[in-house]
Amino acid sequence: MTEQDSGRPALSGKVALVTGASRGIGYGIAEALVARGDRVVITGRNEDALKEAAETLGADRVLAVAGKAHDEAHQAHAVERAMETFGRVDYLVNNAGTNPVFGPIADLDLNVARKVYETNVVSALGFAQRTWHAWQKDNGGAIVNIASIAGVSASPFLGSYGMSKAAMLNLSLQLAHEFAPVVRVNSIAPAVIKTKFAAALYENREEEAAAGYPMGRLGVPEDIGGAAAFLLSDAAGWITGQTLVVDGGLFLNAGV
Repeated sequence: MTEQDSGRPALSGKVALVTGASRGIGYGIAEALVARGDRVVITGRNEDALKEAAETLGADRVLAVAGKAHDEAHQAHAVERAMETFGRVDYLVNNAGTNPVFGPIADLDLNVARKVYETNVVSALGFAQRTWHAWQKDNGGAIVNIASIAGVSASPFLGSYGMSKAAMLNLSLQLAHEFAPVVRVNSIAPAVIKTKFAAALYENREEEAAAGYPMGRLGVPEDIGGAAAFLLSDAAGWITGQTLVVDGGLFLNAGV
């Protein structure tokens, strides 16, 4: 029986590494890539949740590597496992992130700020360095960094998170310039996506939260999965150093 006969897409020959992919946006991106035939390495802190995600996505096409994104040993191990298992890493999606604090930036614990930057920015650079040296430098590929609209505007009570996402946007620019022309690097800046990570922003008030969106709803992981799959495709072959805002039209409300 061929892949097509089984109802599954034929293998594309491409391999992606998606961080923070046991659930939410990362899972949605991994799902979109598997659906088109890519093999995918997914990472996350919770080993059980990660294994469950891999089994749901298809254990024959998905490899789970548990660990903390900011841990350099984990970064090295994830890329090594990808190369050992699949022999290549064409695409990198830096999605792992944290936001452990909600409140005014004037009272922000600086140790918390450091933790946010380690997880949201420094880990992304670490993974990018490792996939570059392991495969992309000599073979090409693409990187997508998941930022946030909090990184392109003031975000009351999310200051540390917003600053880290602004840094990630600039990281994308630096990498896009340095890695050209062999590797394209772009960012996606989502508005509120219905995930456990963002639940505090809409839980028990989803209708109210969605009222400010011209599209009439909050985002879902599939919205970001489709955007990432596009940026990690030949159709986006002349796009690099850009930020794709996926916000359901929210920024349209900034008009006069």
